[in-house]
Amino acid sequence: MVAALTAVLAAQPGFEPPNANEVFQWPCIVHFSLGGLNLCINRVVLLEFLATAVVAAIFIVAFRRPRIVPRGTQNALESLYDFVGRDIIESVIGRKGIMWAPYVTILFVFAFVLSLLEVVPGLQFPVSSRMAVPAMLAFASWLVYNYAGIRQKGLFGYLRSIAFPPGVPAFAYIIMTPIELATALVIRPFTLAIRLFANFFAGHLLLVVVFVGTAYLVANPITIGFGIVAVIASVLLVGLEVFIALVQAYVFSLLTAVYITLSVSEEH
Repeated sequence: MVAALTAVLAAQPGFEPPNANEVFQWPCIVHFSLGGLNLCINRVVLLEFLATAVVAAIFIVAFRRPRIVPRGTQNALESLYDFVGRDIIESVIGRKGIMWAPYVTILFVFAFVLSLLEVVPGLQFPVSSRMAVPAMLAFASWLVYNYAGIRQKGLFGYLRSIAFPPGVPAFAYIIMTPIELATALVIRPFTLAIRLFANFFAGHLLLVVVFVGTAYLVANPITIGFGIVAVIASVLLVGLEVFIALVQAYVFSLLTAVYITLSVSEEH
């Protein structure tokens, strides 16, 4: 089968896959700058605004007239809130961490919507595939877990707990202290951001290549049989991307809860 496809394709004009610049770089729609900072608004920025508006609208519609017995959107979001509070907050931080449930719930929904835009017809671009967006989400979580630690232990107590973890021999602090500081203050937010970015950068590029390749196969009667198989594979990949968006939103929220509990824990 592979040999037959190779022979058929060899008789056609070569397939040229899109490059990363074509897929991820968008021209400015509105040009303006603040000082030396370029603040142009392009398609990615508009999708960020759209995702923000969608998430805000979902919560506003759900809770503008809350009912004692929830229905519809309120019921769905309360179920999600209960899930986050029970399976993420309480299981990682404990009951004392329930104050962080609203933030983690919104973070979960927002991260999911940003990535879900990849499979919305007419939009088809995951905003989380641009590094600046996951970086800002990670920065928000960085602020939250550092604030939680400072609130619990005070500024100097928090920094001391990071730099000098208990149970470590004094001589080992020469190595441990810079590693622990770098981990808490730099590596954690970096890994949060890169995890979300890398998954959807690679996923979106893969989907674009598969879709363009499918169109290439379907367009020629000789390869239409392979094109039908490619169409089925494309549909399955879309479903996989929705699942990955859900999983990555969950992992991002879970790791945020883990970092909060590490910050407030007296053992660290």
